Amino acid sequence: MGSTYDYVIVGAGSAGAVVAARLSEDPDVRVCLLESGGPPPPSEQVPAAVASLQNDPATDWMYNGDPGGVGKGLIGGQMMVPRGRMLGGSSGLNYMAYVRGHPGDFDSWAAAGADGWSYEEVLPYFRKAEGFVDSPELHADPDVHGLNGPVGVSVRQPILRASSQFVDAAGAVGMKQGDYNGRDRLSPEGVASLFQTTTKDGRRSSTFHAYLEPAMDRENLTVVTGALVERVLLDADGDEVRATGVAYRTQDGTAEDVAASTEVVVCAGAIGSPHLLLLSGIGAREELTAVGVDCIVDLPDVGRHLKDHLHTPLMFAADGIGEPMTEVAMSLGPDALRAPAGPLPADPADDDDLPEPLVAAKAEAERRIAEWFTTGRGLASSSLYDAVAFFSTGLGDEHTHDAQIGFLATGYTPSIWESVFRLPPSAFFEDPQSFLDPTRGQVVVLPNPVQPHSEGSVTLASADPAVPPRIELNYFDDPHDVKVMVAVMRKALEVANAWPGGGLGEPVIPPHLAQAHGHLAGSEPSDALLEDLARHYALTVYHETSTCRIGDVVDPRLRVHGIKALRVADASVMPNVVSGNTNAAALMIGEKAAEIIAADNGVHLHEVVG
Repeated sequence: MGSTYDYVIVGAGSAGAVVAARLSEDPDVRVCLLESGGPPPPSEQVPAAVASLQNDPATDWMYNGDPGGVGKGLIGGQMMVPRGRMLGGSSGLNYMAYVRGHPGDFDSWAAAGADGWSYEEVLPYFRKAEGFVDSPELHADPDVHGLNGPVGVSVRQPILRASSQFVDAAGAVGMKQGDYNGRDRLSPEGVASLFQTTTKDGRRSSTFHAYLEPAMDRENLTVVTGALVERVLLDADGDEVRATGVAYRTQDGTAEDVAASTEVVVCAGAIGSPHLLLLSGIGAREELTAVGVDCIVDLPDVGRHLKDHLHTPLMFAADGIGEPMTEVAMSLGPDALRAPAGPLPADPADDDDLPEPLVAAKAEAERRIAEWFTTGRGLASSSLYDAVAFFSTGLGDEHTHDAQIGFLATGYTPSIWESVFRLPPSAFFEDPQSFLDPTRGQVVVLPNPVQPHSEGSVTLASADPAVPPRIELNYFDDPHDVKVMVAVMRKALEVANAWPGGGLGEPVIPPHLAQAHGHLAGSEPSDALLEDLARHYALTVYHETSTCRIGDVVDPRLRVHGIKALRVADASVMPNVVSGNTNAAALMIGEKAAEIIAADNGVHLHEVVG
């Protein structure tokens, strides 16, 4: 391209799209946004189609990670690390849970030296981003929500009975029903609720739809898709190093440079941002030299301190409670019912001679998807990851809730568990085809420690930018995390036992683990069995953070140490992972970063809240 802009932003994801849209509000500022992927596919807008976006190279980086102390039962022994590769990034790939975190998370950031990042100081940015739509079921705290922001935040409609029952069951074991993004997150007994989700009128409200689409016609905003950024261009003059632009490669392999006269802002996420810094010669000198990269700035903490959340699926047969997969597929329209997985012909041209039951099924599928398309209502309007509880185990981390329990109102299919989650159905279930019969209901309760003490890393596997980085997730490296996981699993079983109508019954215990621990059906699982279940089948919650964290890699204004005109603004800068799903905090970081950059450089934004 060879052009010059005021700002070059790398990554159009949860934070990058926000930064680009906000800075380009000033017509005198020229912004170039580079994204490796392309526009999201139509299915990205359909919440219930979320699983189909993973393992697709058009929308997912499809990274793999070494899981450390877990993953013993996963196919290949590797943990999937899904990362969005499209406009909107992981906000177009995630399960749309909108969770800010506990106020104590941000206050602890500030207390550790992240000046300007206390809860009181970040709250205005959460509100700026949020277009909250209240619902009686949410018991909303009106003082903390924003009503006019670009990101839709709402509860799915209609409310699923199973999700309401989860909230009732959590209440039965002592958690209050309330607003986990407001005052009720401070409740010592914990709080349970339907999920607030990044949806608007039943559609996904990713940063592409919320920020970029309305800004795409601005003459001062250039969005380049299919751009694999290979390195930040650095100019070293004596002891001073300055970022001057980036080098990238187009889809056809053409090498291009783009210059930044003011700043380069890296927003490639907790995996992509450290990877790019390392490729650019910013990192631990010995490690860079070992793979043939010249070290420009010796910054050992780049790629270190990786945090992620981990949950262990507790599955229950729940016919009449969970949503059967036949109902989910029906709600996604006729194409979801087509062969090889469904009863309709693979080619719609072959529909003319369908038997009457399939004619009726096709008509019902068409009715349901039309209802969602016109009203935003129906089973298609949610990822089915529908309800949540937060609480403290009492095992430490007194500044916050250290535990989360999520609820999935369906059981999925054997093929989804195998291909998306890498959980082998033949080992996990005694009879997977029978247990996961798509005409029957199942539910999944997901215990999730949200203040892990273990830390992983992102390092270079090669100096070739096309080679994925080495991701060491290092789960359970700290024994504290094992204790917390077992405690959260125990609480999740209490919730299941308190389910309205007499409890959910016994969770699935993989036969090989039951035999190894002498577990008998109907008996209470031992701590050792629960730990073994987690070590075999716990799964990432896709919440990687902290690999370019404030203090070690960037300062509180997100400037990379030792380099002028270079910032990082995404989940990688979190000093520690928040106690809950991370996308809302990434949005906040994008909003706050835009105002920081604007204040430092005289950019005029439409609204300043900080």
